[in-house]
Amino acid sequence: MATPAKNIEGFYKQKKSNTSKSKSTKHAAATSSSSIAQPPALVSQGGSLDLKDDFDEEEQVLRQFDMNMAFGPCIGIPRLDRWERAQAMGLNPPKEIESILKRCKVKPQSLFDGRI
Repeated sequence: MATPAKNIEGFYKQKKSNTSKSKSTKHAAATSSSSIAQPPALVSQGGSLDLKDDFDEEEQVLRQFDMNMAFGPCIGIPRLDRWERAQAMGLNPPKEIESILKRCKVKPQSLFDGRI
């Protein structure tokens, strides 16, 4: 049976550097602005990353509503009908969703419609 080491610090000869400079240089190297490391689909013509999708803040809120299964399934039913069904069932869907659906010009179908 092996005996436990009494001085484990002597076993590991390396010590951590307490300077944050080594961390910052590694981070800076990993996040350089070189477009060579980026896939061409993410780089716009200006050379910066093109991470914006083609939807606005209201659509983002509605997509979160689509993914929230607490209000029932979203496939095969328009968003407003799903909101009204959830309201009728006492699930208390956010009023913000109803106002977005009634006042804005947004897609009536859910995020998953036609994809599944």
